[in-house]
Amino acid sequence: MSEHREPQLPADLRADCGSCFALCCVAPAFTASADFAATKPAGKPCGNLSADFRCGIHTRLRGSGYPGCTVYDCFGAGQKVSQVTFGGQDWRGAPRTARRMFEVFPVVRDLQELLWYLTQALALPQAEPLHPELALLRERTERLTLGSPEELLALDANAHWQAVNELLLRTSELVRADTLADRKKQRRGADLVGARLAGADLAGANLRGAYLIGADLTGADLRGADLIGADLRGANLSRADLTGSVFLTQPQLEAAKGDAATRLPPGFSRPGHWPVRQHS
Repeated sequence: MSEHREPQLPADLRADCGSCFALCCVAPAFTASADFAATKPAGKPCGNLSADFRCGIHTRLRGSGYPGCTVYDCFGAGQKVSQVTFGGQDWRGAPRTARRMFEVFPVVRDLQELLWYLTQALALPQAEPLHPELALLRERTERLTLGSPEELLALDANAHWQAVNELLLRTSELVRADTLADRKKQRRGADLVGARLAGADLAGANLRGAYLIGADLTGADLRGADLIGADLRGANLSRADLTGSVFLTQPQLEAAKGDAATRLPPGFSRPGHWPVRQHS
């Protein structure tokens, strides 16, 4: 597979919880399940949220029945909504704006995720012919995130997602040009739940939106694979090689299993629940 330089993702695309008013602990709803120990409606603070906007069980979320929280990433939307959109005014201090803040948060979160993908795409030399279009769309997306609450709530988010996704798909095809004719590697949206793919050659594969829940990818070659939207919950990535994978996100890694031998692209963190030593 062709090599590419890894993106230097800016700090504003990474969550800064200290500059956020715990929006991810309030705005979304969640249901009691394997991911969450209790049910919480949208707009209601989680029972574990303290007065200083910190999580009371942050260091033991998985053991306390909240693994769903560990795989969530706002891509920097929390601090942007808290400090930019609402000028540092928290929802407790200004309860009249709370509802609007909670409604704006998921809109900005989706835009920030798009910025993450566009930033990655701009770091791909194979996609150089598309760099001008990618740069323009990234600039437009950044401007949208800086809109007023009213502008953000009026945004046709689906239309913008479609425009970005079309360009990202063209980017992916340029990166994976050597494997486009291989039908075995065109697994977009495929149902691969629990699939036995240990040692599989998936280099350059199209796994966009594939369901890989619980799949055995031990030792699989995923170099250059397009993983945008792939569901990796419970997938075993032990000894797998993800270097150069396209549109990978940290939440995908957090939702999966891996080990010390899993090869990650630069800039990604090895999840804390993965073993720190390689099994013999």
